[in-house]
Amino acid sequence: MVYRRRIVDDTLDELFPHLAAIALEGAKGVGKTATAKQRAATILALDRERQLETLGADPDAINRMPAPVLIDEWQLLPPVWDSVRRSVDDDAAGGRFLLTGSAGVAPGTRIHSGAGRIVSLRMHPLSVAERDIERPTVSLRELLDGGADIGGRTDVRLADYTDEILRSGLPGIRNLPEQARRAQLDGYIERLVTHELPENGVEVRRPLALRSWLAAYAAATSTDASYSLLLNAATAGLAEKPTRQTLDGYREQLHRLFIVDPVQAWSPTFAPLRRLTKAPKHHLVDPALAARLVGVGRAGLLQGEGDRPSNIGGTWLGALFESLVTQSVRVYATAAHANLGHLRTYNSDREIDLIVEGDGFKVVAIEVKLAGTVGDHDVRHLNWLKESLGDRVVERVVVTTGEFAYRRRDGVVVVPLALLGP
Repeated sequence: MVYRRRIVDDTLDELFPHLAAIALEGAKGVGKTATAKQRAATILALDRERQLETLGADPDAINRMPAPVLIDEWQLLPPVWDSVRRSVDDDAAGGRFLLTGSAGVAPGTRIHSGAGRIVSLRMHPLSVAERDIERPTVSLRELLDGGADIGGRTDVRLADYTDEILRSGLPGIRNLPEQARRAQLDGYIERLVTHELPENGVEVRRPLALRSWLAAYAAATSTDASYSLLLNAATAGLAEKPTRQTLDGYREQLHRLFIVDPVQAWSPTFAPLRRLTKAPKHHLVDPALAARLVGVGRAGLLQGEGDRPSNIGGTWLGALFESLVTQSVRVYATAAHANLGHLRTYNSDREIDLIVEGDGFKVVAIEVKLAGTVGDHDVRHLNWLKESLGDRVVERVVVTTGEFAYRRRDGVVVVPLALLGP
């Protein structure tokens, strides 16, 4: 297959010539190996038994191989991490090693952190801009810089975004026929429970309870529902209920495998805002996985079907669309060297879906709306944040399913998701 360049390639072009070792991290299937192979002169695939045994017998052999050396699934041989670290201590010339993996080492395994020698770089599923369904006209990086040009038109509509949610951002899955794609997504979830966690040192004593928790977490997509609520939803009807400690342990390991991918609560530095929640907003690595776990297809989504946790408003499609936006904005924010968070007050009277914070504490505040039109009511929290933080909020943005990108009279940017890019 012809390699399709990713946004992270720009970051690698910028960093790798000057850094001796970079670890590309992310969930299985996001494209780490394909991206790393574009730069490798030597490829060591440690999921192949012969290569694993050979390198296990002599981890320092990496120093005698033509560089750059790609060590794929490095976590299957933890000593190789320390070999890379020691090699970088001896020779810090740029462009020597790429390590790829979908998890850290198994619990209890001791390795050096690699700080100062191995730089970690996160990869995510394909953003909407990387899916080639439209040419973006509004840049997040330019929004962070202030004064971005706003304009553009798209023919991408709600039904198209629904298709993109269900197609997945995992490169090896999204172009399959529908039934094959569903089978692959279901298999991805099943393998996670039956193989990935056990292979990473986690004993799954109650697979049914773990699947139930994953489904409850998926149903809470784009909310900060409490873990107690998720626990109750996951264990309803189970005769033998797992403990809170057991499910919390599963959650921690799913986070380590990059499957659970929450957006952390944002709190501004040196700012007057008070009484902000610290709860993360729940997301899986890909909204297609959430859709499969909840079990609602295209027709059901467009008709408003899909169970949500109690006392949480909004539609299931709206939650998945926000997750699709979040998935894309993560990629764009990483490329802009910015951080991502969300904002909500304890009494929920103020809430902003995404906060992108760049250098100099500059903020782009983003609301997500599953509609093509934007009214004054939709921007009230954005305007409140602008009034509270002043010039620190360089742009206020509403991401929609509409046709046009434009700037409102009050300065708020309205942009369809398909027109937003890095």
